[in-house]
Amino acid sequence: MIPLELLGFLHLGIVDVLDIVVVAAVIYVVFRWLKGSSAMNILIAILALLAIRFVAAALNMKLLSSLLDAVINVGAIALIVIFQPEIRQFLSRIGRRRGGWLDRLLGRKGDDLGAQAAKEIAQACRDMAENRTGALIVILHKNSLQDVIESGDRIDAQVSSRLLENIFFKDSPLHDGAVIIGGGRIIAARCTLPITDSKIPAKYGMRHKSAVGISERSDADVIVISEQRGTISFVRDGEISPVAGMNELKLMLEPRKEQEKQ
Repeated sequence: MIPLELLGFLHLGIVDVLDIVVVAAVIYVVFRWLKGSSAMNILIAILALLAIRFVAAALNMKLLSSLLDAVINVGAIALIVIFQPEIRQFLSRIGRRRGGWLDRLLGRKGDDLGAQAAKEIAQACRDMAENRTGALIVILHKNSLQDVIESGDRIDAQVSSRLLENIFFKDSPLHDGAVIIGGGRIIAARCTLPITDSKIPAKYGMRHKSAVGISERSDADVIVISEQRGTISFVRDGEISPVAGMNELKLMLEPRKEQEKQ
């Protein structure tokens, strides 16, 4: 059995205990953050490597410690590349949840969809769901998503149920992709969205994966209409919520501040 002296646990002060608690909390948060993603196996391998490095240092195994130090130092740069999507998603979520005072300081205001635009969107979604017409509608707030808009075709038109239904009509040249709506206007159509790396139920298709992907990297809300099942889903912050009817969808489309008051 390895004596505790070798592991350095004989003399623990308040700072040492606090250090252990903070590290444990960080590991827990990282595990929750990466749960269900493809990066989880990589994280487990990294933690195992660090544990071996810790034991090697405690046992004064100089050659193994030096080798592991070299691997860890080089690997730190590789980790930034490997976890780039997860890091961006994590920082984006922190910014959305904690950046309210900064938005006010910088004068950033979220786009208000407006009651009439919400009504038109809800009407179009109901009609398309009844006709089994697939659709993907992204509603902007504070993040402009300029790169996503540039991937499609500019429209800049007032939101109307007829226009949305015509865009997603299966023979329309604009139906393949997402419609971007901001400030109560249809900004662009046929836009390409990033696909999520998170695991979602098998019943959801590529439209839902794209909706989750864009909602993970921005504060946009997304409406998805399934062509196969004729159902409506509402996606926010990477979470998919089934929509029962027009009234429920209108409530979901209300500004976030109004929802927080309720």
